[in-house]
Amino acid sequence: MGIRLTKSDIITNSIIYGILTLLAVITLVPLLNILAISLSDSAKATAGLVTVYPLGLSFKTYATIFQDHAILTAAGVSFKRVILALILNMVLVVLAAYPLSRSKRVFRSRGVYMWIIIATMLFGPSIVPMFFTVKDMHMLGTIWALVIPGAVGQFNIILMLNYFRNIPSELEESASIDGAGPWRRLLQIYVPLSMPIMATIALFVVVGNWNAYFDGLIYSMTTDDFPLQTYIQQLVVKFDTTVRDVEQIKSMASVSNRSLTAAKLVITMIPILVVYPFMQKYFISGIMLGSVKE
Repeated sequence: MGIRLTKSDIITNSIIYGILTLLAVITLVPLLNILAISLSDSAKATAGLVTVYPLGLSFKTYATIFQDHAILTAAGVSFKRVILALILNMVLVVLAAYPLSRSKRVFRSRGVYMWIIIATMLFGPSIVPMFFTVKDMHMLGTIWALVIPGAVGQFNIILMLNYFRNIPSELEESASIDGAGPWRRLLQIYVPLSMPIMATIALFVVVGNWNAYFDGLIYSMTTDDFPLQTYIQQLVVKFDTTVRDVEQIKSMASVSNRSLTAAKLVITMIPILVVYPFMQKYFISGIMLGSVKE
């Protein structure tokens, strides 16, 4: 039997749906504008005539970007970085959050470690000491320079430990009675029940590492070590015409910097747009349960 809606309910729902529709349009229009600019004729894009559909359909910008095989190398670096960062972050966050989620009776120094984590969250290191730390650890020019400095996210630890605290303690007590140790309780009870928050944190890690470009500029020694974002940023900022033939130079001259920037944004958005729908069902429940402390 359906629920009868009153007149006020219908008006309220209409207002809510209207606001949500407006927000969706506001979010979608810039994306369509970027896509249209990347597919438009160079002159029309430079003149600012493009709105949400391409004018003078052209794929020259994408051809200009992909004509250099180095972009495949940069994409490989980015995918390798994301995979390593995801594995390392998830392992370290779970191992840090599990003991911190225990009561003070079980882990007396919990408060001290929490203050240390919060302090590092509020007062992060600047670029210069971070660079020299990476240099002294002999990681410059390696993939680990892009992964290790951000391997532990303090905010992710807080989300995870709060989620662990929301798991009924009776499950752990019954497992302890059956003889399960801390590792078994973590791997067979807490981790399987924490898929929503783990998917949420995984999304944060993937997006953060995929979109990062500045650390590639300061930690990578050669262009072969650049992640995709750093490589495309350099491609847009400065063209190196000395290593290209006449046809390639003509191709680059036929595209505008605005179209090339838009194409860069489209290329870098595709992996995230592909991954996000699969994690969306976990995202809302994970972020809500992980941010609320009982």
